[in-house]
Amino acid sequence: MAALLLLLLVVILFGAGFALKVLWYIAIAALILWFIGFVAHGPERRWYRW
Repeated sequence: MAALLLLLLVVILFGAGFALKVLWYIAIAALILWFIGFVAHGPERRWYRW
């Protein structure tokens, strides 16, 4: 029983770590795209329309 709980804990932590790494990659990609758009259009152009 203890081994099963330990295995479950390892799987949960590994899955959470993998998901966090994927989210970091998505955040870095979004930051790069935002920076490219900022450089291409300049600060005077707004990205929102309200």
